[in-house]
Amino acid sequence: MNALAAFIQRFRPLSALLLLALLMAGPATGLINAYWSRTVMLIAILSLLVSGLNVVLGYAGELAMGQVALYAVGAYVAGYLGVQFGTANVVLALGAAIVAAVLVGLVTGIPGLRLGGWSLAMVTFFLVILVPNLIDVFEHFTGGTLGLAAAVPTLFGMEITGNRLYVLILVVTALWFAVARNLLLSRHGNMFLVLRQSPILASILGVSVYRLKLLVYVVGAIPAALAGALFSMLDGFIAPETFTFSLALSVLAASVVGGATSVYGALAGAAVMQLGQQTFTQFQDWQLVIYGAFLLLAGVLFNRGLAGLVNDGLAAARRRGWLPPGPSAAAAAAASAQAEPELGQLRGAVLRTEGLSKSFGGNKALQDVSIEARPGEVTALIGPNGSGKTTLLNLICGFYKPSGGRLLLDDEEIGGQPTYRIARLGVARTFQTPLIPKDMNTLAFVATGRYVTHRVGLLSAVLRLPAFRRGYADDNAEALALLRLLGIEDIADQPVDSLALGTRRLVEVARSLASGPRVFLFDEVGSGLDESDLVVLEQSIEMIRRAGGTVILVEHNFPLVLKLADRIHVLSQGQLIASGTPAEIQANRRVLAEYTGATDEEPETGPAGPDTGPETAVIAEPAARKGGQ
Repeated sequence: MNALAAFIQRFRPLSALLLLALLMAGPATGLINAYWSRTVMLIAILSLLVSGLNVVLGYAGELAMGQVALYAVGAYVAGYLGVQFGTANVVLALGAAIVAAVLVGLVTGIPGLRLGGWSLAMVTFFLVILVPNLIDVFEHFTGGTLGLAAAVPTLFGMEITGNRLYVLILVVTALWFAVARNLLLSRHGNMFLVLRQSPILASILGVSVYRLKLLVYVVGAIPAALAGALFSMLDGFIAPETFTFSLALSVLAASVVGGATSVYGALAGAAVMQLGQQTFTQFQDWQLVIYGAFLLLAGVLFNRGLAGLVNDGLAAARRRGWLPPGPSAAAAAAASAQAEPELGQLRGAVLRTEGLSKSFGGNKALQDVSIEARPGEVTALIGPNGSGKTTLLNLICGFYKPSGGRLLLDDEEIGGQPTYRIARLGVARTFQTPLIPKDMNTLAFVATGRYVTHRVGLLSAVLRLPAFRRGYADDNAEALALLRLLGIEDIADQPVDSLALGTRRLVEVARSLASGPRVFLFDEVGSGLDESDLVVLEQSIEMIRRAGGTVILVEHNFPLVLKLADRIHVLSQGQLIASGTPAEIQANRRVLAEYTGATDEEPETGPAGPDTGPETAVIAEPAARKGGQ
């Protein structure tokens, strides 16, 4: 069984090529008649539209519903060129359609992309609604309500009609899906998934969120333009009635049915919708109702689409041993027999705040805070909830701009710089609530930490050049080594969003290590960890310190802080009330007052005092252990 499964998995690309060859040869050999030939072409064109929506909405999470508008642009540009020149050169028509759709997409999308979310959705939604009106406005080019008769497409002097057009549409569709597959199944596609889950996470990885959104939008416009141009060649006539809101619903329904985060789910969804539409043409008046009900049922019954059902089945088969394990799991098993991994040398930096302040209106979250974190040391920030610890981390990361004071990384002022630029300077961070993307395995998520520092170009990923293969292998090897460093290499192939909270925190530590940063910001990373995981975390932070990294630790687990910290800064109500070594902090009466309610009138407390209370003991005991180590 395993041998057969391995054979199928190895030759799966060949089987896809064989299916494509059979489809292309179908009309010429009589296997496919004229009716099914047109149906296959319509499915191919619809799948291009769905693929563009999957890239923008499914992968990147951007609510851009303007695929039909870009589809219309591609169709009318290709049709107009044919009218102007008498014949439509296929290459020229497809190229012009792509350029026009990208330009229109950027002009209409840039304002919405700046705001994102529902603003982008409304801009693109109204664009679809306005398509018929825009066609009337540009009647000279579009033919208005009368429509536009497209010229016969040509290539190398040959008219592309009949079986030739059938082959052309299948070839263009296949080429696009090859490009989409290579792009989406790369680190760039993984970063799209990160963007969908959290723009904040994308920026902390060193990615300009706005530029990434532009890239996604441009990529999603390309298949829509191709679909429009091919449709104009297929029908030979373009009319406003083609580009309706119901078509936009069809595209959305096909995306849901096929699977929005699947490369080939667009093909399955398009086939279901096209065949369903042809089967139930007598219900044309109820089309919107049927689509709405279909979307509702599809979302409830299988919210990951047909592709999700297939992937779940494959995962279940691997768990039962019917299929061989994935490559990440196999690599993890092989790595477990190797020597214990070690963390390489880190080039830490001095991070210093000078009179740093932050106000939100009349609320002073931080007031005149000055601290310094040095390479090879763990600097802890402690204080009660609302004391300003996370606000300070957010200022360091660039989420907030300082209201006053300075923030220096070595001698460079970083206060107020964009988050992605600060990340590129070597500042990495974890979060109180781990930001974990869906539809990505653990190994791939850890490797996203290297996306900017070990970048592989877009063209190299699409063409699968040697630089991509080397970079991909290096990313996986480094990510696997970091997982093994933390003792969790066995989860490399598991979906990262399915992990327990404590394991997620360790995975975030591995992700932050992947870029080889200079400064580590750990925000309550010990929360939710059991004893064994805490031991791993302690060892990891110790390794970072020994390797020369700069660690800033925000943590409510005081035994952990006292065990790890070289220097502790105590915040209360946005002010720095104490700084010193763990021994100095545990003896500071003001700090004890903050945490234990002790007052100056109460007797001395501490490790040697007669009235050491339970809270004070919790603070003092780890320091005693540390002193004995």
